[in-house]
Amino acid sequence: MKTFLSAALMIISININAQNDELPFKEIGEYSNEYSPNNIVARMIDGLGYRFYWATESLTDKDLNYKPSVDSRSSLQTLEHIYGLSVFILYTFEGKEYNFSQDKMSFEELRGGTLNNLKKVYDMLNENKDVSQMQLRLNLNGQNLAFPFWNAINGPISDSIWHTGQIVSFRRASGNPINPKVNVFIGKTIE
Repeated sequence: MKTFLSAALMIISININAQNDELPFKEIGEYSNEYSPNNIVARMIDGLGYRFYWATESLTDKDLNYKPSVDSRSSLQTLEHIYGLSVFILYTFEGKEYNFSQDKMSFEELRGGTLNNLKKVYDMLNENKDVSQMQLRLNLNGQNLAFPFWNAINGPISDSIWHTGQIVSFRRASGNPINPKVNVFIGKTIE
């Protein structure tokens, strides 16, 4: 029985690690030699993706349910918000209108969905989509609104970075700090 249990746990562990290896932003790629609007925004997305990847790596149910006060969001609710922001950012690049609706998703779906949305945006930036011509379009309480791409930078991109920092803080407070080998300055995890 012990052998079976050990084998089952090892298979589960391998599957979880394989799923994590498939997700983008485990590290930040090489930087471009050229400064352009697209390269700068792509690097912001790269940094956000890397931070989010490691902020959400190995979260437990205790971490996901943690909230610093009765009136604040839990880590899971914060992850739901970050996912919605990633959809908003992606829709900006796809020319779609964002309407704030969101299906209930598991932690794994939120994490994978957020990272994959950011990867799609990153890839579109590398395809040289002209960010100066993009608009954030949203439907807020039945009102259709449009904003220039500048608002993506100080809006959903910056907000996602902010809330990713909250996840790091929340997990530390719940007793599960981020991997100390994560180095956001160089974008690599030091082994």
